[in-house]
Amino acid sequence: MQKNLQAAVEAELISFLVESVKKAIFDGDLDLEKVPEVSIEVPREKGHGDYATNLAMVLAGQAGMNPRQIAEIIVENFESEIVEDVSIAGPGFINFKLKNAWLWNNLKIITKRAEDYGKIDEGKGKSVQVEFVSANPTGPLHVGHSRGAVVGDVMASIMEAAGFDVEREYYINDAGNQMDILGESTLLRYRELLGEEIEMPEDVYGGDYIKEIAQDLYEEYDSDLMDREEAERLEICREYAYQEMLKNIEADLEEFGIEFDSWFSERTLHPDKIQHAIDLLREKGYIYEKEGAIWFKSTEFGDDKDRVIIKSDDSPTYMAADMAYHLDKLERGFDKLINVWGADHHGYIPRMKAVIEAFGYEEDKLEVIVVQMVNLLRNGEKLKMSKRAGSFVTMTEVNQEVGTDAARYYYVMRSTDSHLDFDLELAKEESSNNPVYYVQYAHARIHSILDNAELKADDENLDLLTNEAEIDLMKMLAKFPEEIKMIAESRQPHHLTTFAYDLATAFHSFYNNCRVNTDNDKLAEARLYLVNAARQVLKNVLTLLGISAPEQM
Repeated sequence: MQKNLQAAVEAELISFLVESVKKAIFDGDLDLEKVPEVSIEVPREKGHGDYATNLAMVLAGQAGMNPRQIAEIIVENFESEIVEDVSIAGPGFINFKLKNAWLWNNLKIITKRAEDYGKIDEGKGKSVQVEFVSANPTGPLHVGHSRGAVVGDVMASIMEAAGFDVEREYYINDAGNQMDILGESTLLRYRELLGEEIEMPEDVYGGDYIKEIAQDLYEEYDSDLMDREEAERLEICREYAYQEMLKNIEADLEEFGIEFDSWFSERTLHPDKIQHAIDLLREKGYIYEKEGAIWFKSTEFGDDKDRVIIKSDDSPTYMAADMAYHLDKLERGFDKLINVWGADHHGYIPRMKAVIEAFGYEEDKLEVIVVQMVNLLRNGEKLKMSKRAGSFVTMTEVNQEVGTDAARYYYVMRSTDSHLDFDLELAKEESSNNPVYYVQYAHARIHSILDNAELKADDENLDLLTNEAEIDLMKMLAKFPEEIKMIAESRQPHHLTTFAYDLATAFHSFYNNCRVNTDNDKLAEARLYLVNAARQVLKNVLTLLGISAPEQM
């Protein structure tokens, strides 16, 4: 029994119940051609048990029976050593109430696995590339990039915890017209430093960061640039500004706790890899020429119109580079490609999925997480633009004001499908109203309890943990591996902040209802063991979020 219980709580509890339900169907001799996938979920109402399934209603049509009759057959034949009670609710929901023994045993598993608790083998080592941020190196990262950065980073960490082999990649858009504009913007500011009066065109980058780059350029070259040909001056300015912006972006991300395994330059795609992609599509019959341009037959894969990839002047479109880039990813052998894009790229998804199919892969080889916009608020008012950036608020400005921990938590705490209202004043508030403070305070409170305890945590009498608040806390701890599985499958990392908050709430409730330093030494030792398990799980959650776990606040 001990071995089976351990298998159940170590991220296999759901599948353990699923197999028990399938066996009950088989033992009940239900006349079925095929048993569909069994869905086991946590009921919304606490009184409905720990888990529930609607399988009886799913099977009704196939079996030609009333759902409640099917539920009764399943319950009558259901056997499991971890389930205390099975009941039927409503039209045929089957509810499962688990024995406390699996909760007590799970505390031992948490202690044994420590920082590895929550890690599962759902991915079985399959390779996943997560590409995120990928902002043009023409300006500082802003809050929109920040949200995508945290979403991508946390999603990658969760996929790793779920057993996938993950690579984080930044795609550097360092080719194209925007790089020429960067060079021109820098040269104009450089000329200003030489005393020229310059009227800045509307289409150049106007933030103060360009002035800073131009100042650095002036200190290195003095006035020597003006002795060179115009094309050479522009080339020097473009490359100098590009390298400075790339260094700044990398530094800002590192300060934000984000590091990439690979930085992929778009320039490496021109011209050979772009031509390779075109040749491959031409072999497959998806390329044609019209009006002097080269077109991709994207309509054959559901796009609303075919797309130009090489213009009539022989210059490639952005899509040509993106096609070549995704082919390069595919040829690197990843099992799954996950791109994190801003909301303005939503319409681009069908085109890239068409490309994936045209290259001979299933379209779901590529998944795109679309991240909606961020509204920065101060006292309920939308924040004005940055002085340094010119048209937006930078990642660094927000991080410096509220701290990296709060910024990371807030950027990921809402569904990527939803716009995010980021209240800067709330994020700095040291109260339970501020969710990141509330969660971190729970961890600090745990450390205070453990540091001041007169006894040692002990697992000898865990069966004394029967208080409702103790049971609720243990159930939250046991949910963590299943939470990792759910987030890895749904690609919605905001659920991890919800879990962090719910876990902190369960601990605060336990703290308010159960004295740890009680006169009963055996109970005190058991509660300390529970407290230490809560510390470990909360730390593991915060680690996945890239947030510190303070020992005092």
